[in-house]
Amino acid sequence: MLYFLAILLGYLLGSISFSYLIGRITMNIDIREHGSGNAGATNTLRVLGKKAAIFVLLGDVLKGVVAVWIGYLLTHSEEGLALAGLASIVGHNWPVYFGFRGGKGVATTIGVMISIVPTASLYAGIVAILILLITRMVSVFSLLFQTILPIAIWLSGAPSVYFWSSIVTAVLSYWRHRSNIVRILEGKESRIGKSK
Repeated sequence: MLYFLAILLGYLLGSISFSYLIGRITMNIDIREHGSGNAGATNTLRVLGKKAAIFVLLGDVLKGVVAVWIGYLLTHSEEGLALAGLASIVGHNWPVYFGFRGGKGVATTIGVMISIVPTASLYAGIVAILILLITRMVSVFSLLFQTILPIAIWLSGAPSVYFWSSIVTAVLSYWRHRSNIVRILEGKESRIGKSK
């Protein structure tokens, strides 16, 4: 029962769409109808600017962090905190409050992973950030982070549940980024500092 509660609370927390709420509060718009149509920090940056994007980024990361802690406090187990964290990512991607139209889960995934495997996340993040600085494509950063993370977790000797959790988040990320992958291959993907 406590595992179910952890998953449920993680999902409901993840379903809070900060990009949607900020869009409504500041400009009375649905962020999903503007820019790339994604309910996340990158599209918020394009449509609403830096301050709004920073707020959304922090909020989305914190959703993952808090979900992990909820899972831990309820179950006191590695499986419980991992499941709650994964549920928050699912909630971000398919939010119950907003017609199941959400974001791609990048920031929330980062929040989850830095909470359960901070060292591996740091290594994966450093490499991904270096590539981001070169390519200026957030999607490349996201996909590379998700690709490197399972390897870093495996090499670190962390509990296997964390490794398999990172595999799940990678699958979710690749699925949500499938249109980005097509644009990357076609050389049409948006870059930071350039209009879409």
